[in-house]
Amino acid sequence: MLKLYAMFLTLIFLVELVAAIVGFVFRHEIKNSFKNNYEKILKQYNSTGDYRSDAVDKIQNKLHCCGVTDYRDWKDTNYYSEKGFPKSCCKLENCSPQRDADKVNSEGCFIKVMTIIESEMGVVAGISFGVACFQLIGIFLAYCLSRAITNNQYEIV
Repeated sequence: MLKLYAMFLTLIFLVELVAAIVGFVFRHEIKNSFKNNYEKILKQYNSTGDYRSDAVDKIQNKLHCCGVTDYRDWKDTNYYSEKGFPKSCCKLENCSPQRDADKVNSEGCFIKVMTIIESEMGVVAGISFGVACFQLIGIFLAYCLSRAITNNQYEIV
């Protein structure tokens, strides 16, 4: 059973290692995918409480940004043609910007989100490294205990 436990820990460790390598190698595709999906969500934005629209509002409120690259991205959406900019783009708390570009944040959200993700990568890498070390120690100790039990199985207690 200890060898089986060590094998499962090894398998989990290898999956984590492969995921980390794939994430590092394809990080540019992840960025492009996020940008494309964010643009698509912006075009489908509505204020009816859709979870994607809520996510856009939360990002724009928290990061004080508007649109993907800048506030002009909203001008290509159906929402803008009907109602103007969403309230989450406002520079101030309770404003109704409609089509007034002076009242909205000018920076885009994509760069701000990527900056936050890249700044937190060190923390994620450190935690992942710590977990991997504990897994390797667990694998090593399980293997040592298994060997000790196997070598001493014929001793009389």
